[in-house]
Amino acid sequence: DSEEDIKRQENRSNLKNKSSKRKKRDEETEGAETRNKENSERAEGNESTKEELSLAASAEEANPPPSSLVVLADYDRRPVQKVQPFLPQWLAQPKLVQKRIKDNLVPIRDVPGIHPRLLKKLQMNGIESFFPGRGVVLQSASNGYLMGQGGYRPKDICVSAPTGSGKTLSFVIPIVQVLLDRVVCQVRALVVLPTKELAQQVSKVFNIYTDGTGLKVVLITGQKSFAKEQEMLVQKKVTGYCSLADIIVATPGRLTDHISQTPGFSLTELRFLIVDEADRMIDDMHQNCLNQIVKAAFQIENDSGSNMLFQRTKPGPLTAASSCYPHIPLQKLLFSATLTQDPEKLQQLDLFQPRLFTSVYSEKKTLGDGTETEQETNKKYTLPEGLSQCYVPCDLNSKPLLLLHFMLTMKFTRVLCFTNSREASHRLFLLVQAFGGVTVAEFSSRLPPNERQRTMKEFEQGKIQLLISTDATARGIDVKGVNYVINYDAPQFIRTYVHRVGRTARAGKVGVAFSLVLRIQERRFLRMLKDAGIQDIKKHPVKGNSLKPLVQQYEEALRRLEKTVKVIETGKKI
Repeated sequence: DSEEDIKRQENRSNLKNKSSKRKKRDEETEGAETRNKENSERAEGNESTKEELSLAASAEEANPPPSSLVVLADYDRRPVQKVQPFLPQWLAQPKLVQKRIKDNLVPIRDVPGIHPRLLKKLQMNGIESFFPGRGVVLQSASNGYLMGQGGYRPKDICVSAPTGSGKTLSFVIPIVQVLLDRVVCQVRALVVLPTKELAQQVSKVFNIYTDGTGLKVVLITGQKSFAKEQEMLVQKKVTGYCSLADIIVATPGRLTDHISQTPGFSLTELRFLIVDEADRMIDDMHQNCLNQIVKAAFQIENDSGSNMLFQRTKPGPLTAASSCYPHIPLQKLLFSATLTQDPEKLQQLDLFQPRLFTSVYSEKKTLGDGTETEQETNKKYTLPEGLSQCYVPCDLNSKPLLLLHFMLTMKFTRVLCFTNSREASHRLFLLVQAFGGVTVAEFSSRLPPNERQRTMKEFEQGKIQLLISTDATARGIDVKGVNYVINYDAPQFIRTYVHRVGRTARAGKVGVAFSLVLRIQERRFLRMLKDAGIQDIKKHPVKGNSLKPLVQQYEEALRRLEKTVKVIETGKKI
């Protein structure tokens, strides 16, 4: 019995142990499940918290709270509204001159007020019609020497018109006509120009139309000695100094020298002050010269004082006292193809009630239904009507080959080629001369005046086919018979471009302008033209195969030129 009891007790204890182990194992399993559930819940809670935090952060980024902290360079990109300049009324509303020369010719016999003697002179020189705008000054001077329209002081005039549109004749004819009946010789008209060549050209036109009238034209540019110019300007007599000039054509530097150093030289009777290429005169700091001219014009002379028949006082308010005696008005006439529209610069000229005549304006375009609409051109400058413009993308080494290609392969004739410096002009001249096959000459300030005149004459006669020049010929000079202009060096400024290409297609004729533009310059060059409203320029690429036939002879010319330069340098050292 006792053994059976012991076995039963062992079985009961085994069962109890098994049940306790089972219970413990169940408890551990249940605990693990509970822990896993808690961990998963905690993880879900963390994820939701992260989502809430990210949503809150994005909401804060979208709607940041107001803060007084300024973050540099943190700004919104907004389109900037273009500021329109506020111009004086005479600049904002100019008198428009027709830009199409051939379509708007005015027969000279239809222009009122021209003296019969001048009509005959015009016809003798082959001028049958006036270009648009040529009668502007003539109308202003139609009331005579002492007064303007209605008996009042004449208004100052500014003319901005394309190169080759006859600006020189537009002031030559009125001045000669007003002075035809003068009795005493005094300086009545003064023309100031920036270069000697341009002054010579204007003086030549004045001499043509004053021939046989008794009027005396004097050119002072420094090409003659100072003493010789003094003898041409004034003469000393027993009664004092007397003027020998009615009309003076001068450059600024030489003129100021005579104002300050020539005894008896007087501008107190000056009626017309003409400033040609006015924008360059202002930009090149000749403003002091213009101030000296005006000061000299209103200077009271000691020997005349109150005995002057026509007294001159500085302009002021119109009063009963100022109207008691006649005045000699000083009228300023400004001319340029690229006249500045900067009011601050023009204000320095102290213009009196100025009037602007310009051919720069928007044109009317006819639509398909027959109605007309104004086409916005945003043009700042007007180029000659018959001018075609092209540009040639190239690299530095191919530029001389391109010039030779145009001259020898394309058979260009009467070509005016521009460089940016006289050194570049001289080097290119020597290179083309060494290559051969082209009659070439150079035109720059490194040459004496007599040689420049001879070169220009031979070019106009057709003896020279390629004239390599600096910008000395770009301003106003009327070079006859230019078929092509080549900008060997692309101009850096739009005004330089306008004056260069304006040497061809003059007086209603046709001409072509080529610009050799380096590929790194192309973008800037086109943007410069676009900003000036010049958009009708065409791309004219030249293939490398076209230049290959010239390469061998070109390299031989370079070697010969190198030897020549070495010989010259050796000679200089010796």
